[in-house]
Amino acid sequence: MIDWYEYQRKAEEKGFFTVCGIDEAGRGPLAGPVCAATVIMPLGLEIDGLNDSKKLSEVKREALFDVVKEMALSYGIGWASEQEIDEYNILQATFLAMRRAVEAMPICADYALVDGNRMPPLAIPGETIVKGDSKCACIAAASILAKVSRDRLLREWDTQYPEYGFAKHKGYGTKAHYEAINKYGILPVHRRSFLKNLGKK
Repeated sequence: MIDWYEYQRKAEEKGFFTVCGIDEAGRGPLAGPVCAATVIMPLGLEIDGLNDSKKLSEVKREALFDVVKEMALSYGIGWASEQEIDEYNILQATFLAMRRAVEAMPICADYALVDGNRMPPLAIPGETIVKGDSKCACIAAASILAKVSRDRLLREWDTQYPEYGFAKHKGYGTKAHYEAINKYGILPVHRRSFLKNLGKK
């Protein structure tokens, strides 16, 4: 059985009492920004169904999005645009989104638990946890906020660019998405650094 608060308790034993979890959504897509979220959870809080956002259905993620925002002590959401991704590269843009998410929290965190194996440059200390979104409650909560926030944006774009199918693939490089790009061209919301081989239309 997973101890969802093991890492948070260990951080508190070191003297950190506002521990936030950080995760991102949208590193891989061909279009749109990368979104990061950070969440401070009350130690030991149980939220039914909380898990890595990738393991949850879209309906379940949407439901948990509101629960997490209501139950969290604090949360923040940060973005880095497709233009920033092209300018800095996806890793640095992800770090930028994470910093913005931390800075967006009304309550300042004093320690960060970050999903993955690369620590972003933050104003607070922290540690990385590989597959942290399936091991740590505050990271799992952050993964849900980031994923749902980004998916909602892409669904909005679907009404603006209906030929591209953003509501379905969320900007990822599916066969249908590549076919739409080849037929209709590259949009301002596409990451040009991800589409170098397609040329510019």
